[in-house]
Amino acid sequence: QVQLVESGGGLVQAGGSLRLSCAASGRALYRYGWGWFRQAPGKERDFVAAIAWSGSATYYADSVKGRFTISRDNAKNTVYLQMNSLKAEDTARYYCAADLFGSGSVNSHEYDAWGQGTQVTVSL
Repeated sequence: QVQLVESGGGLVQAGGSLRLSCAASGRALYRYGWGWFRQAPGKERDFVAAIAWSGSATYYADSVKGRFTISRDNAKNTVYLQMNSLKAEDTARYYCAADLFGSGSVNSHEYDAWGQGTQVTVSL
């Protein structure tokens, strides 16, 4: 069973940067695809970014493309989300998710494990 713990959230001014981390525990983690999703109050959970098990394929929501970068360090069992040029509309709780199939899907229902999330608040 995979367990995920996110960290790195906080309060930042618009235009600033944050790096989120997702530390994973479990077996054969290198085979998993990983995704980041976010949910703002009163809204649905939205796809942000995903990375396939090999790290060679990455996917981004149009709203974050060019500003956010997803990466993975299999040796550390950690996935990162580097967020630059943050905007007020990026304010949300960010969740890390593991995809056993390994593809790194944009669909939340294809993920097998979720973390508890970390709050990101961007002030004007």
